[in-house]
Amino acid sequence: MTTPTYSPGLEGVIAGETTICTVEGGLSYRGYSVGDLAENCSFDEVAFLLLHGELPIAAQLKQFHTRVAAARRLPPPLKELFAALPKWTTPLDALRTAVSSLGHFDQDAADNSHDANLRKAERLLAQIPVAIADNYRLAKGQPEVPARQDLSHAANFLYMLRGVEASPAEVKAMDVSLILYAEHEFNASTFAARVIVSTLSDLHSGITGAIGALKGPLHGGANEKVMDILLAAGGPEKAEEWTRAALARKDRIMGFGHRVYKTGDVRAGILKKYARSAAEANPAREGGGDPLKWEETADIIERVMATEKNMFPNLDWPAGRLYHAMKLEIPLYTPIFAMSRITGWAAHVIEQLDNNRLIRPRALYKGPAARAVKPLGERG
Repeated sequence: MTTPTYSPGLEGVIAGETTICTVEGGLSYRGYSVGDLAENCSFDEVAFLLLHGELPIAAQLKQFHTRVAAARRLPPPLKELFAALPKWTTPLDALRTAVSSLGHFDQDAADNSHDANLRKAERLLAQIPVAIADNYRLAKGQPEVPARQDLSHAANFLYMLRGVEASPAEVKAMDVSLILYAEHEFNASTFAARVIVSTLSDLHSGITGAIGALKGPLHGGANEKVMDILLAAGGPEKAEEWTRAALARKDRIMGFGHRVYKTGDVRAGILKKYARSAAEANPAREGGGDPLKWEETADIIERVMATEKNMFPNLDWPAGRLYHAMKLEIPLYTPIFAMSRITGWAAHVIEQLDNNRLIRPRALYKGPAARAVKPLGERG
């Protein structure tokens, strides 16, 4: 009998077919390079592309925006739940609970048809930023800021967090980061969602599971570790010495390396200029230091990592710095990832359910050989 091939972590294993995204030859969504999309489209357009299969024409985009904007609200019991959560609940954990709870209030929850799943996906796209912002402000003892229907996805989120409109430059930077985080083929959280719904479970269950997978620092949680690394490095003067010492200790430096991209993540290069621009636009502040100082520190760490380990930044590396320069608190970084990736997750859930086959791989058994059960008194 031939021993099946085993690939740890399923690395390189083709686990399904998709028309949504590919990382071959550079990242693209439904045939469009992510760089082209980031340069020429809003996140709202890219969300439509991922969910509906094509970039929208003007009339379609207007209708899409109207539907999503109208769904920017939460059922009152969910707000009561936020108030009841323990004070140590993280924003991402609160969001996971919110998505699960929202399934109870969605009239299409049990309908797994293509059209019903699209309706649910659009509603979740609208509701997730509201959940993040409402829970954040509640935890701060601040009144909620009602969503605005006249603002884009990125602009409305920043408005709900702060209570004032963001600058055009900040909206553009947030927009680009959401586009770059929106989809990434069969990553851990997306694959988790597909496995869940392959049992003919529902979209909300799949997304709840995806958020659980995203929580881990080896996946979405990595962007929250970026500032920890930069603060530990101590600034440009100490960055090279700190990085070499960390490598000598075999410490893992989050924000570098990727299971798929071996020569660099194209998304990191795109977002880096926005992180630098945001740092230049925001002055130094108490407790957070000078954002430009951290950009200089990041450049030095990048150089050492490339020289010593042939490792290059992934998207989390500039994203953590961008959000810090925009004065967003670190526990919000992974929820922001989720409010973008809901588009990719939902697209994959819909694709899985449209042509479903239960995902049920095998394991390579490495335990004891076959043996007989001895009576209790004879075991020793």
